[in-house]
Amino acid sequence: MAESIFGIHETAFKVRSERAEVLANNLANADTPNFKARDIDFRAALKEAHGEFGSSERFEMTRTNSRHIAAESFSSTSVFLKYRQPTQPALDGNTVETHIEKAKFMENGLQQNATLMFLNSKIKGIRGALKGE
Repeated sequence: MAESIFGIHETAFKVRSERAEVLANNLANADTPNFKARDIDFRAALKEAHGEFGSSERFEMTRTNSRHIAAESFSSTSVFLKYRQPTQPALDGNTVETHIEKAKFMENGLQQNATLMFLNSKIKGIRGALKGE
């Protein structure tokens, strides 16, 4: 994998953006019967993106017949999309707990903002170096 000048923060921003979509989807479906809340395993997605999984944890799927369904690749965070276990399940089967989802969404937003601030300072530093400042 080619190293980016932004390091792990570029990948972290992408994963946090996808996580924000998942959490927003959970909140949007808070009143949908039988909807199951999901979340991205951020650490696992980040480790995989930087090739930190050992060879025993990686696998490649090949289709031996044209009628087989293609497996998802590791380039998508959907591999790391997990169901959230509710602390108080609803009678209608919905596992979204609004207070938890809002807290996770806010936490993710703050972390995403911190990543953006780091990337912005990195870009400013590169600009300064190019201008000879």
